Amino acid sequence: MAAFERAVGLGYTHVELDVRATSDGVVVIHHDETLERMTGDSRAVAELDWAELSRVTTRGGETAPRLDELLSAFPGLCVNIEPKSDSVLEPLAELLRRADAVSRVGIGCFDPNRTLALRRMLGEELCWSPAHAGVLRLWLAGWGLPIATDAFQMVQVPMRYRGVPVVTRRFVEVAHARGVQVHVWTVDEEAEMERLLNLGADALMTDRPSLLRAVLQRRGQWRGG
Repeated sequence: MAAFERAVGLGYTHVELDVRATSDGVVVIHHDETLERMTGDSRAVAELDWAELSRVTTRGGETAPRLDELLSAFPGLCVNIEPKSDSVLEPLAELLRRADAVSRVGIGCFDPNRTLALRRMLGEELCWSPAHAGVLRLWLAGWGLPIATDAFQMVQVPMRYRGVPVVTRRFVEVAHARGVQVHVWTVDEEAEMERLLNLGADALMTDRPSLLRAVLQRRGQWRGG
């Protein structure tokens, strides 16, 4: 939770995170399938109930934060969410409905079936990003091909995919022409931040939030607190 508190403290209004579900259906913010990398515990998140997981701490003394606690602690915060497992889909949808938070989240996932499942559960209000196929169709449309795209509101993309530039001026322009925002990950170098902002990228995901804020402030584009 400390990382999100820091981001909000810096003035950010949007964050990105990954979620998994415990064995008793608690939605927790965690990237990896297991706890090994962060805590040294080799067990999978899905093997543990919340009571068990809450007793496991990182080397820095942190426990895995719960998504409901984040949404409650920062009611104005917008959140991009990647569901990392099938088992988290129903608990996630129920949590977002219960917290009345559907309007302030976006869903992006490498598995299009997970995104589709959440769209069906949460309805047209849900903001979502397509997976590889949807991004490719938009990218090809940027080269003038008469290709239709689904009604997604954003694309969450890397700068390059297998060495091929994804975020180009053509890509950003065709996205904007179709009412789609371009969110780019993961951008940690100042020169890349500048280049992508010059192309018109709408959001950058970074592990260096202080640097990104400084870049945006220098450009007169900082909209945070």
